[in-house]
Amino acid sequence: MFKLILELFLFYILFRFIFDLVIPVYRTTKQVKKHMSHMQEEMEKHHRDQSQQQSTSKRSSFSGNSKPSPDEYIDYEEVK
Repeated sequence: MFKLILELFLFYILFRFIFDLVIPVYRTTKQVKKHMSHMQEEMEKHHRDQSQQQSTSKRSSFSGNSKPSPDEYIDYEEVK
C-alpha cells in the first residue's frame, strides 16, 4: 500500500515537472528562436536596402559632369 502511494506521488511530481517546467521552457525557447530569426532577417533586409541605396547615390554623384561645381569647394586660410 505504501509503495503504491509512493509511486503515485512520484508519478504526480514527474507529471507536474513535465507540464509546469519542461513544456513551457520548450515553447518559450521555440518562440524566442523564431523571434530572433525574424529580427535577423529584418536586419539583413535593412542592411541590403541601405547598401543598395548608398551604391545608387554614389553612382549618381559620379556619373554626369566630370568637372566639380564651385559649390563643392570650401575656401579656407591656413592658421599658423
